[in-house]
Amino acid sequence: MESETEEYYPNNGGFHTEGGVEGMEEGDEEDEEDLGEEVPQETLKQCLDKFGSPDFIMEPEIFSQLKKYFQSGGNPEQVIDLLSSNYIAVAQMANLMAEWLILAGAEIQTVQQLVENHLHDMILKTFDPKKADAIFAEEGETPSWLAELIEYPTWRSLIYRLAEDYPDCLMLNFTIKLISDAGHQAEITSISTAAQQIEVFSRILKTSVSSYLGSTPETMQRNLEECANMVCHGQHTYVYAQVLFSVLGSEQRGGHVIRRLQQEVQKQAIKAHHDVTPITMALMAGFQHSKAAHMLSSMLSRNTLNPADIVQLHKLYSSSDPPPVELIRIPQFLQLLIEALFRPGAKINQEHKSKYIFLLAYASSVCDTWSMKKGNRKTLNKDEVKGTMQALEKVHSICSANKGNVELLAELNALYQCIKFPVVSVGVIRWVECIVSASNYFSLNSDYCPLHLALLDEVVANHPLLHSKVLTLFTTLFEGSYGEMEILAALEIKKMLVDRLVNLLSRGYVLPVVKYMAQCWRNTDTDISLIRYFVTEVLETIAPPYSSEFVALFLPLVENEEITGTMRMDSDSDPVSEFIVHCKANHVNNSLL
Repeated sequence: MESETEEYYPNNGGFHTEGGVEGMEEGDEEDEEDLGEEVPQETLKQCLDKFGSPDFIMEPEIFSQLKKYFQSGGNPEQVIDLLSSNYIAVAQMANLMAEWLILAGAEIQTVQQLVENHLHDMILKTFDPKKADAIFAEEGETPSWLAELIEYPTWRSLIYRLAEDYPDCLMLNFTIKLISDAGHQAEITSISTAAQQIEVFSRILKTSVSSYLGSTPETMQRNLEECANMVCHGQHTYVYAQVLFSVLGSEQRGGHVIRRLQQEVQKQAIKAHHDVTPITMALMAGFQHSKAAHMLSSMLSRNTLNPADIVQLHKLYSSSDPPPVELIRIPQFLQLLIEALFRPGAKINQEHKSKYIFLLAYASSVCDTWSMKKGNRKTLNKDEVKGTMQALEKVHSICSANKGNVELLAELNALYQCIKFPVVSVGVIRWVECIVSASNYFSLNSDYCPLHLALLDEVVANHPLLHSKVLTLFTTLFEGSYGEMEILAALEIKKMLVDRLVNLLSRGYVLPVVKYMAQCWRNTDTDISLIRYFVTEVLETIAPPYSSEFVALFLPLVENEEITGTMRMDSDSDPVSEFIVHCKANHVNNSLL
């Protein structure tokens, strides 16, 4: 028995069967005759309308339409006349113009870029998501031209742009998945469309986390921000990523690094004015520590401390079986405690002050390990709580007394001792920031290096992890306006700040400091004498060997005639010439920068 072949035509609304009317009821003969006349005629009309459109012979669907036309009994001569008479050759004319431009002397790459840019702009201007979905549906499979298109960065970037503008377009959503499948997920970290597809988002998240884990100190902040911005795209992406981070954060190997990422994502969400406290508490406390979680939720949601909740938290954490320390290590809560204790003018109930200090000391010094499987505590070490509390109490009393420089000198030794505690240094940085940011601070200080900034030098010497915070404060002061002071006095202040930056560099924070000063030079908004002073001080501080990254940043400053021209000697025995000679001898690639 011969099998009948069937082909489906969506426009016909049914199957066209080569076997004719076999299998039909006798009473349906009249309907069959109507279908035989009306359906092919309608199909022919639709096909002829398309054949009559400009340059239809260039359309991807030309072969499927021709097949449909001929199967419906179409006239070959008519279709040939329509296709040829409506052939305008827009694409061929574009190619011809491109060839003429090349013959006229234009570079091939320039012409190609010109054509691509124009086509890119035209697609953005005329793109119709409904037509795109229709073409995609008619193909019935992934079009070959689409698979080829995503191989090129220019057209991938176009897809990303269109996906942002038309998030509901099925064709674009599918193309985003194709791009991810092809291994280009690193390019689409900021694409909102990717967040709608769990497979694509998972790949992007994996790539983003891998970039964060492989960060250098210089790229850490940028990678953190990119990952956080992507996770905070929507509620579903935030919950999905945070649950994943919570699971990974419980791993003994590398878990602390993921917890840091988790906290940075929380900070980013809070900065964007999202209340993520319920999600944070649910992931950290679950149902076991609901009382502590409730108190923290109340304060974190309002972003303010409540003495009543502080008293209750103090009671819980001073008990024999306290909740996990991780609950009060939430960055937002720690920042609120720092603000309450070290920001000048902060009002704190003296009766409850010791409880604030206890919670901050407990959070920063206790070693508390739990079994994730059984949910019970393995170890709890509170040996350092008392010493940390004493240091916090001492420094808080000094900072809150609003003492002058002479009085602070008497407390300098105590401050230096207490600064050895990291949490105390964080508080000192915040206190100094508030003090030195006052508009009249430098005009009232006659010392070359005010005592408050000298305290930051001690912080830098003791805590490498706080270098970035100190650099941020120094750069803010360096870029500050001192218009109420004389020009020479303002230059002296900035010269003193350059000394602080060089000290920071000498303590190991090299590349960020040099990168900042190089940026100041490129922006041409910094007095050249300050750049010259920086170069002079650095040359007196450093010695070979130098890293290629350092040479790439610092050598252009040293080679610049405007900066170091007056510092060079004819005998080439000066520090500038010696540095240049050494770099060119040992860093050939960088000597051309």
